[in-house]
Amino acid sequence: MADELSNKRLSSPKEKAWFALYTKPRSEFKAAEQIEEHGVNYYLPTITTLKQWSDRKKKVTEPLMRGYIFIFADEKERIISLEQKAIVRCVFDAGRPAKIPQWQIDNLKTMLSTKSDFYIHEGLVPGVQVRITDGPFAGVIGKVQGNENDKTIAVSIDLLNRSVIAHLPKGSVFEVISEKTEK
Repeated sequence: MADELSNKRLSSPKEKAWFALYTKPRSEFKAAEQIEEHGVNYYLPTITTLKQWSDRKKKVTEPLMRGYIFIFADEKERIISLEQKAIVRCVFDAGRPAKIPQWQIDNLKTMLSTKSDFYIHEGLVPGVQVRITDGPFAGVIGKVQGNENDKTIAVSIDLLNRSVIAHLPKGSVFEVISEKTEK
């Protein structure tokens, strides 16, 4: 019994999981660069937008979720990432480094791989949870909102209390996973 417990302790630092790290303000790209130098896998979701100044327009790539970067790391790599100058701290839940489910990261990657317009909604979006079965977002699980003529889907990173929202293209087919419950 004691040997089983010590084996679990020894193996757990090698298990990799997704973690969210807070970055210094406007330092997401610098954090990615520093983390990459140490060979840690990271994901920094970005969007490219057209910005207009008084004299010109320019395409600008910026982080989708300001102040956050995601790492896929074991405990040793998480500690190395936290030692970087552009990182402030790890997101915690119940006193432990919070692990983000793989499916939420996969959903975010799938949505961002399309050419839709995105915006961030702070807070979780109430509604019906669905799995898109056909169309450009096929396989994405999210919550539908909007009216019959203008449907959008929200893919949430629950831990960060953030949702990425995109317009559902016409012809998207989805199945209801769970209905919204009225309280």
